[in-house]
Amino acid sequence: QVQLVESGGGLVQAGGSLRLSCAASGRIFSTDAMGWFRQAPGKEREFVAGISRITGSTYYADSVKGRFTISRDNAKNTVYLQMNSLKSEDTAVYYCAAGVSVSSRESDYATWGQGTQVTVSS
Repeated sequence: QVQLVESGGGLVQAGGSLRLSCAASGRIFSTDAMGWFRQAPGKEREFVAGISRITGSTYYADSVKGRFTISRDNAKNTVYLQMNSLKSEDTAVYYCAAGVSVSSRESDYATWGQGTQVTVSS
């Protein structure tokens, strides 16, 4: 099994930046895809960004393109989400997830972290 632990959330003013980290442990070799999802109060969880651990190919939701960057450090088994130009609508609990292949579908990710809160004040 793979275990995921997120960190880096917090409170930031609109226009500011945060970097989330997701440290993976366990059977890392069984996964290729790492993704970030988020869930705002009263809303369904949505895809934010994904990356292939092997190829480095990245995918983004339209709402974060140009503002967020996903990256990985395979030596550290860690995936990052750099979030710039944050908006109040980015406020949510952010979850890291691991799966077999990169996808925007929750069902394609078998392992999830506990989530980290990001709050953007306007």
